[in-house]
Amino acid sequence: MTEMAVDSLDVLRRRTSAKWCTYPGDVLPMFVAEMDYPLAPPVARAMIERIEASDVGYVSGPGPVGPAFAGFAQRRWNWEVDPEDVRTTTDVSVAIVETLRQVLTAGDEVVITPPVYPPFFDLPVEAGGTVREVPLLQDEAGWSLDLDGLEAAFAAGARALLLCNPHNPLGLVHPKETLGAVARLAARYGVTVVSDEIHAPLVYSPETFTPFLSVSDDARAHGVCVTAASKGWNIAGSKCALMIASAPETRLLLDEMPEEVGFRTSILGLHGTAAAYAEGEEWLDGVLAVLAANRELLGELLSAELPGVAYRFPDASYLAWLDLRALGWGDDPAATALEKARVALEPGLKFGTAGAGCARLNFGCAPEVLEEAIHRLSAAKS
Repeated sequence: MTEMAVDSLDVLRRRTSAKWCTYPGDVLPMFVAEMDYPLAPPVARAMIERIEASDVGYVSGPGPVGPAFAGFAQRRWNWEVDPEDVRTTTDVSVAIVETLRQVLTAGDEVVITPPVYPPFFDLPVEAGGTVREVPLLQDEAGWSLDLDGLEAAFAAGARALLLCNPHNPLGLVHPKETLGAVARLAARYGVTVVSDEIHAPLVYSPETFTPFLSVSDDARAHGVCVTAASKGWNIAGSKCALMIASAPETRLLLDEMPEEVGFRTSILGLHGTAAAYAEGEEWLDGVLAVLAANRELLGELLSAELPGVAYRFPDASYLAWLDLRALGWGDDPAATALEKARVALEPGLKFGTAGAGCARLNFGCAPEVLEEAIHRLSAAKS
């Protein structure tokens, strides 16, 4: 396991990504899903090797990505993937849109399960469909998919389900039994499940994660997995995502996509992605150790300084869903946090109406930065 170090804020502010260029220098950026840790050496080396070889042309296909991902999936989740079933495109949003375009006719409904990753509200529309919301259920035990609500939507004619697995912004890992029930419903009503599994490498206990296509024959016949190394290894700007189908019916969806969908993949991203899956697990485990400590630290800081704020430890990723209603900061507490505390959070309302009074906080940073953010929020509450 790699021992993870974090660059200072002065060094981080030299980055040109959205995280570091959106707000003035006095703001702590805790909003967008980007970590502060140095790039994994195997990933950096793979990209640099392509640069040194002047190899920055167009991709000629998935190349090494299929075998690399298949090996990672088998080791991490005991999921057997045929490397030939792995295709690539530029990013997961494009993978979602292009898969839905193969499934939908104009106006068909696509089910999403808010609170959920904000682009899910727009991607079905880009693909020619309409959005039908079936919100997650919440009780004292936590959040869960509403299976009755999904069945009602499928019975009413919805053609696809856009599944977030693990679920952003909650860090929820859907149980295998629940995913099996979703697969049975999909088979009963002829629904295609597009499972966004981009946060799967960041599950704290990998054995608890179930890839949707591994659940059953029903899942394979009706599901397409879309994923990327971009969240796990912090390479979103490198532009390489994966689409995986494991049955004749769903392979056909990928085969019928325009050739340009795959051609858009970045050659640097492709080789960086292959290196991440094949050689990057030691670095990934180091990141997960730091994130696990930050997850605990955030709970301690909130208990001490913002005891009214509700926070459930995420089972995956570095994103914390905070219920800030006790602070009396209105439906958009992120606006108050930015104005009064100079901390940039992701507004909860972006994730759906259930996000009123909530915000998402990125704790993929140095512990000192996390401490400073909570200190600032605490000071702003008075």
